[in-house]
Amino acid sequence: MSGLDSPRGLAFGPEGALYVAEAGAGAGVGVITTPATDPRCYLTNIGSRQCYGPTGAITRLWRDAQERIITGLPSTSFPKGPRGIGAADIGFNGRGDAFFSIGWENDPTARAGDPLLPDLPRFDSLARMTPNGAWHIATDLGQFEADNNPDHGQIDSDPFGVLVEPEATVVADAGANDLIRVARNGDVSLLATFPSRSSTPPRPSFAPPPNLQTSDAVPTCVVSGPDGAYYIGELTGIPFTDKRANIYRLDPAADAVPHVFTLDDAFLTGFKNIIDIAFADDGTLYVLQYATGALQMTGLGVLIKVVPDKSQVDIRLQYQLGSRSNVIADLHEPTSVAIGPDGNLYLSIRGTTAGGGEVIVVPR
Repeated sequence: MSGLDSPRGLAFGPEGALYVAEAGAGAGVGVITTPATDPRCYLTNIGSRQCYGPTGAITRLWRDAQERIITGLPSTSFPKGPRGIGAADIGFNGRGDAFFSIGWENDPTARAGDPLLPDLPRFDSLARMTPNGAWHIATDLGQFEADNNPDHGQIDSDPFGVLVEPEATVVADAGANDLIRVARNGDVSLLATFPSRSSTPPRPSFAPPPNLQTSDAVPTCVVSGPDGAYYIGELTGIPFTDKRANIYRLDPAADAVPHVFTLDDAFLTGFKNIIDIAFADDGTLYVLQYATGALQMTGLGVLIKVVPDKSQVDIRLQYQLGSRSNVIADLHEPTSVAIGPDGNLYLSIRGTTAGGGEVIVVPR
């Protein structure tokens, strides 16, 4: 696919079509000329200026035809259109029945603070697409963070990765540093929190001064592993130190829930800026890194595969002692990886560009 606006999560539908969530281009490219006074623009809780527009979408590739099957989704971006925030990930519960997250990257209470932007409450939510192509907000996820703030840090929410199951949808909230479960009736419950600045003790950044000495988890993705447990990847927060992003494993049938993860609980370590993960049928784990530099989001992205050592009985040892290798490097702003019915790898790239986003295929 090409011509996408900040493409994010990928998923194959039961019919074999490929879907991508487009976070959009905010008000659009070149639309905003004076962001300081334009009523479509506002300041976030970290002081950046975002501008709103209904430019998000869900796009489908089916029988070689690319089509935006849902348009008009809420989107904010930098004033000129790049780095959209909006639809972030998508998953299916049957043909035409999909759930997708709509991000926010802000204090959820700020959604109601601008009467000139009445669509802001649609952010920070879990939405549902029905077989007839319609969509609606299913659950307000930001309200759960505002009411509970499970990680006891700054109130902030950015629902990102989703895992759709028959009875519920599991969501990795990158802003709240937690993992939540959304039942079909809309009830939200906490599954886990991850080590962050607000943890006791605070999570170290492992970066040299004068960089920030603490960091957050920023969980971006959740998938079901070959053993049925949840596997969660983290981006980490500023200053984004190399080798300090982890993958965590949560088995709801055996682990205490809600679970309070520590760094010592990490299932796999040694990554940077994990933006997505995926398991192949043979157990190979694919880890997509947004960047590769020593600090900050520098260096192009890379897709890494971890081949488990199946001579080990314990699943942790299988992957910890398994082999790691690069599948493809020099990726520009990669944001998602999915394994197709054909066994090939599909990746969203140029994931913060307005109009320049793509989905590529990498033969397995």
